[in-house]
Amino acid sequence: MGRQAERSESTRAGLVAAARELFAERGYAAVGTPEVVEHAGSSRGALYHHFKDKRELFRAVYIQIEQEIVQQVTEALAAERSAEPIAALQAGLRTFLTTCVEPERVRIMLIDAPSVLGWQEWRSLDEQYGLGLIMTGLEAGVDAGALRWDIARRPAALMILSALGEAALYIANAEDREIARQETEPTILALLDGLRTR
Repeated sequence: MGRQAERSESTRAGLVAAARELFAERGYAAVGTPEVVEHAGSSRGALYHHFKDKRELFRAVYIQIEQEIVQQVTEALAAERSAEPIAALQAGLRTFLTTCVEPERVRIMLIDAPSVLGWQEWRSLDEQYGLGLIMTGLEAGVDAGALRWDIARRPAALMILSALGEAALYIANAEDREIARQETEPTILALLDGLRTR
């Protein structure tokens, strides 16, 4: 990567970091692009060179957080992979639910994202980042003989992803998010238990 490309990437990363901090602190609607530019120590021209508008900047922040969650869940799956596949899947699901308690992620991903991105795009991005992980976990379970082989894996993965989405919204809107996480976890794990071989 040349020096110009490095500077450009650094500027973009600075704008995303500044926007992320401000969106997490006050929410999308309360933050203007001039404030993001000032917070990043950048310029209006640089912002609009990298992003068409504030919504596109928000989308970049959202994707960054999705990628971080995928990384965390992947690490949780890998840490348990030497054990049985069900333990790995359970660890991945627990890790995801734990991320739903973090204020920054709640504000950006669960409160603002559905309205800023629109329901369809929000769910589509959720599928893009989460579905593959769930499918991989299910297939590992089937291959090891721990999960039923006769289930249609994609629909099963979509149903688990949808249940996780609803659990995340329940946690985000709860008065005490940690208690809400503790309430939802057994239900999500019970869905997985229903796929075990008997």
